[in-house]
Amino acid sequence: MSTTQKLPVVPKKFLLPFILITTLFALWGFANAVTDPMVQAFKKVLELSNSQAAWVQMAFYGGYFCMALPAALFVRKYSYKTGVLIGLGLYATGALLFYPAATSEQFWFFCLGLYILTFGLAFLETTANPYILSMGPEKTATQRLNLAQAFNPVGLLAGLLVAKFFILDKLRSDDISSYSQLEEIQKTVIRTTDLMVIRDPYVVLGLVVLLVFVLIVVNKMPQAKEEGGIPSLSETFSGLVSNKRYYLGVFAQVLYVGAQIMCWTYIYQYAESINISSSVAANYQLAAFIFFTVGRAIGTYLLKFMNPGKLLGVFAVLGVLSCLAVIFLEGTMGLYSLVATSLFMSVMFPTIYGIALEGLKEEESKIGAAGLVMAIVGGALMPKLQGMIIDWGGAAVDDYKILGVSEVNFSFILPALCFLIIMMYGFWASKKRMIFQE
Repeated sequence: MSTTQKLPVVPKKFLLPFILITTLFALWGFANAVTDPMVQAFKKVLELSNSQAAWVQMAFYGGYFCMALPAALFVRKYSYKTGVLIGLGLYATGALLFYPAATSEQFWFFCLGLYILTFGLAFLETTANPYILSMGPEKTATQRLNLAQAFNPVGLLAGLLVAKFFILDKLRSDDISSYSQLEEIQKTVIRTTDLMVIRDPYVVLGLVVLLVFVLIVVNKMPQAKEEGGIPSLSETFSGLVSNKRYYLGVFAQVLYVGAQIMCWTYIYQYAESINISSSVAANYQLAAFIFFTVGRAIGTYLLKFMNPGKLLGVFAVLGVLSCLAVIFLEGTMGLYSLVATSLFMSVMFPTIYGIALEGLKEEESKIGAAGLVMAIVGGALMPKLQGMIIDWGGAAVDDYKILGVSEVNFSFILPALCFLIIMMYGFWASKKRMIFQE
């Protein structure tokens, strides 16, 4: 323990690259946060069902799945800096596509923009996470990644504030309770106006990302090299497939991201079931992000004293209990429990990531990172499944009872099950950590 405490989390020679790469964590946090409320926004503006509106998350997180491995192969051949620049370019392109999408008023066009945007995020995450792990001693790698990931909630908070004040507060379709019953010409005017409201923050975001692109271009970024040459792809894949800690970590990451996006996306539907508007519900999501930020800080500190696997297991247990409260405590108490869940989710992504990649060589980490980024597809699949549960009795969120609670309450059984499996992975990793190098 004393040896680990003496090791620097970020050595001085890596401080500037660490700061620059850490800014990317905030950038993709912003994209995540500003997109989550769009499920509810598009549902209202375009009169979609819950499962149809969930295509927003299918497009957003599906892009991660499709591009993660190509991004890893590219970065493996070239450099981290090149991967970052391509990621930022794709990010900006996807965001700027919201301008023609709003003009066309086609839902698929918005989804296409999100899909391309997340191509860029896949490049950024595939590059940034293993790069942060490599910036110092292996014993402090998980702590270092948690430190960098602590800036992700800063982007989350900024994204949510933009979504609330510049999108949700200005949507006329959310203020009109009988919007679906208006004359078509009235709905057309409101729909056109609201889609422009949704468009503008993404266009501004695209321009900001282009500015970051320029800043990265003019800065020198070191590239970590594998001693002894780059192993073949077949050798790398074979090593990863036989590494139980890694492939179970990928599965745990699929479940974590799915649980996170379900808890953040459907906070609006949960609020709707107790007659809270989307604009007001954004305040609850803001509180959830604050809890998430605080949890990251607490988790990073606790990793000085706790085994990462044990920390993951304890937080997952608390996540299960919180989700059960969401299901069975109806009304505002259930909503408060849903907000509290973010505190327990906070450490999961970077901790699972660090556990899964621990002990891998540099080039193995690049490909291994792709699998963990592809795991973000859980955020595409599981919200869709939850939307189907919510639609069980009809388009409303509380028109059917399951086990005595409304369908929207019951739907949170999915994240509860995810946390249960993550708990088992965490405690298993805690027990096996000292013999994983064999």
